[in-house]
Formats: sequence, C-alpha cells, structure tokens
Amino acid sequence: QVQLVESGGGLVQAGGSLRLSCAASGRTFSTYAMGWFRQAPGKERESVAAIDWRGVSTTYTDSVKGRFTISRGNAKNTVYLQMNSLKPEDTAVYFCTAQTRYPPNVSKDEYWGQGTQVTVSS
Repeated sequence: QVQLVESGGGLVQAGGSLRLSCAASGRTFSTYAMGWFRQAPGKERESVAAIDWRGVSTTYTDSVKGRFTISRGNAKNTVYLQMNSLKPEDTAVYFCTAQTRYPPNVSKDEYWGQGTQVTVSS
C-alpha cells in the first residue's frame, strides 16, 4: 500500500517557478515508477512527466520539455517536479502517481494523490 501527498502548488505569475513535492508512505516506494499528471477544468487528465524506479529514465510531455524537471529521492520517499518558465496554460490540478508500469498511465487502479492546484496568472 502506498499513500501519496502532494504539496507546493500555488499562485504564480507567468515566467515564475514552483516546485511540487509528493511524499509517499510505504517501504516499497523505491520499486515504483512515479509520475506527475495534471487536469485542467473541462479537460482530461494528462501526463506531464515520469521517472522510473531507479531515477535513471525520465519522460516529459512535449509542452513542458526544457521547462519542467522530475526527480526522486528514494531515501526520502519523495518525488519532485521543478517547474520553471510557467505559462497560463500550465494552470491545472497536479497529481502524482505511483505505478508498477513505466511510463505511468491514467489508470484509476493505481496509487494517486489528492492533487495540488497550480495557477499561473498572465
């Protein structure tokens, strides 16, 4: 069993930065691939970034490449999403997920946090 709690969201102006954190409980954290997804109002949940269980392989959706960086600290059971050069279109609720598959997908059968709101003003 894995429980996930996101933090670090907030309101930021366009061009600014935020760092999201996802703290995981459970002793098997290091065996899961981790991902960040986001969901804007009226839109489907989409993948933003993912990292494999070793922290070696990462993937990003095209719209965030070069701006966002995903990382994990297995000793701290935490995954991070550093978001730079934020744009209004990045506004969404951001969720982290822990999955045995890599890259993760939107399956509801996997572990998900409750989400953290990110709002980017123009």
